[in-house]
Formats: sequence, C-alpha cells, structure tokens
Amino acid sequence: MYEERPALLDGAVLWTRTAAGPTADRPVLPDGCMDLIWADGSLLVAGPDTRAYVPGESATRYAGVRFAPGDAPGFLGVPARELRDRRVALGALWGEAAARRLGERITEAADPAAALEDLVLRRAARGPGPDPLLRAVVARLAAGRPVAETAEAVGLGARQLHRRSLDAFGYGPKILARVLRLQRALALVRAGVPFAEAAPRAGCVDQAHLAREVRALAGTTLSAYAASEAAKRETSPPSGSRTTA
Repeated sequence: MYEERPALLDGAVLWTRTAAGPTADRPVLPDGCMDLIWADGSLLVAGPDTRAYVPGESATRYAGVRFAPGDAPGFLGVPARELRDRRVALGALWGEAAARRLGERITEAADPAAALEDLVLRRAARGPGPDPLLRAVVARLAAGRPVAETAEAVGLGARQLHRRSLDAFGYGPKILARVLRLQRALALVRAGVPFAEAAPRAGCVDQAHLAREVRALAGTTLSAYAASEAAKRETSPPSGSRTTA
C-alpha cells in the first residue's frame, strides 16, 4: 500500500509504502523530483529519472520525502547530474557512519516516516533554502512555457540556464520541460480526458507526439498506461514511490 501527504517542508511530499500487493512492481515515471528514502533501516537517495524505473523489492517498509524539483541538491550537497537515473546509498554522500546512525535513529522511532520528515526539516533549516530562480524556472516550464522564453524571463542566457539545470534537476531544461509535459498529459489521461484532447492540452503537437513521449519516457503505450491506471483504481490507492532496486 502507498500513501502520501504534503510534507512540512515547503514543496515536498511525505510518502510511505509497504512492498506488498498488486502495486509493488509498477514503474516510477520521471517527474523531475528526487527522494530521500528510508527502506527497512537503510537510507538512500533516488536521483532524477529520465526513463521509467521499475522497483525490484529488497525491503518491506519504505518512507520517503520527495523534494520539489531543484530543491534536493542543496539539501544533499551534491549536484543532481551526479545522481541522474541512479539509486544511491546515503552513506556514499554523507559518510557511512553518519548515514548508519541516522538510519538507526529513524528505524527505532515509533513512526519512521515522521522521524524522516523531522530529519529533513532540521537539516533543511540549516541550509540556504530553495532558490527562487529555480522555482521560477520550474513554474514556467510546468505551465508549458518555452525554454527560451523561460531563460529570458529569469534573466539567464541559454547556456547559463542549461548549466544551472544540470546541477539542480539532473538534466537540461529541455528534458525537464518534456518530463513536466508528460506529467501534465498523464494527469489528464488519469482524469479520463481522451488521448486526442489530452495531447494538445498538455502541450504536445498531437496524439502521435504524446504517444512517442509516453513510450520514450514512461516505457509503455498510452493505452497500456490508461488500462494500468484503471486497474490500480480498482485495487488500491495510487502508487508512485521511488524505491530501490
């Protein structure tokens, strides 16, 4: 079972998952986000995805904080490009001893998810906080604004925006725009909007364009995705956690 709620950290989501039932092996689709995950006592980081990720269960209980796009690198102290399409033990970033102590503290808590959220809040309070410029970039691209127009609006040249995006999101602004457009389109599909209507509303040229993007980024077809979502609604709450292989 998968559950989520808005985290106390601005823009983040707190989620929990038990690795059992019909949603356990469903793929995680690119969304521009990164997660800090507690998995049966171990801490790991899910980097930004450029393709569908299919979990291979190695734990039974998970809790995670999904950061807003661009926020995790400042919290973790590592550029997002170094974690693209990867699941990495937190010890590789913060040191094995420190990560082990934090994992043990969360595991011993009555509510591991709340303990993980508390860890994130306390550490984030010591950091610089979200970058307003990056938040503006995400907001404009999420609204379907062109990359060139976005760069001009935030006062960056194309090359500057590309470099900032690699560090913040793990990939350039064009890929981020594609990922966010995919998420807009799939949200419409989940709401029952016909494919031919969902495509232009999300920013695709037509249904064929959307179909190509779904296959490239989600590793499936539009019809298979819609059928999977319908089956999911019949069997369990939504699942989308970024678990470990």
